[in-house]
Amino acid sequence: MNEDLRNIALGVLATGLSASFGWLGRTYSWRRKLRRKREFFGLPGSAECLLVVNKEAGGNGAVHRFDVFALLELSTLIKECGAHARILSHDQTHQGFGDRTEFCVGGPGSNRRTAAHLATLLPGLTVNTQRGPDQGSFLIGSEQYRMDAGVDEYVILARLTAGEGGRPVFLFCGQRAITNQAATRYVARHYEELARRHRSGSFVLLLKVVNSEAYGPDVVELVADVTRAARTAPAVEPATT
Repeated sequence: MNEDLRNIALGVLATGLSASFGWLGRTYSWRRKLRRKREFFGLPGSAECLLVVNKEAGGNGAVHRFDVFALLELSTLIKECGAHARILSHDQTHQGFGDRTEFCVGGPGSNRRTAAHLATLLPGLTVNTQRGPDQGSFLIGSEQYRMDAGVDEYVILARLTAGEGGRPVFLFCGQRAITNQAATRYVARHYEELARRHRSGSFVLLLKVVNSEAYGPDVVELVADVTRAARTAPAVEPATT
């Protein structure tokens, strides 16, 4: 009888120890994953970041519904990091960068803040905002990427570190609003891979959203890492005399 009780007690003890080690392992893994996520997005616990909201082009100040979806996805990501967001309109953001993480949604045609970041931080990237067949096209270095609406559309996903504080600026600069949402969803799904590849440095990725009319913002392909070309100012031709 005593032998049976001892075996039962040992079994219960082994089960408890196994459960405890399993819980500790899962907790450690969760905390490590959270720490990496916070480091990548520059969002330590209780930190404040900026969500810079654009407007729908030609929409009298309204925000396109796909941009609203993009902001909601970013808000969820920020909440998971234990941080909180301050929401600002693109034309009310009058401050530098680096002190707080910034998420900037929309291209230069709908977001003045994006236009300022492109001019300052990405001089090798030009977005055509003029009406016409090339409206919305990207010129990166010497390569041009035109939009085929609803079929093949492009979006820039950038993480840029600059300023004294060292907190990153994230740009979601798409040819259409649905591509902005596609980029926010892409970074939420692939941030671990991006963190391993780029660590805490800057990167500029060109993504293609495939057949958004059928698949929405879900089917996204990585076209190229265009960091060097986008951050290199075009050569200035000498003036002729």
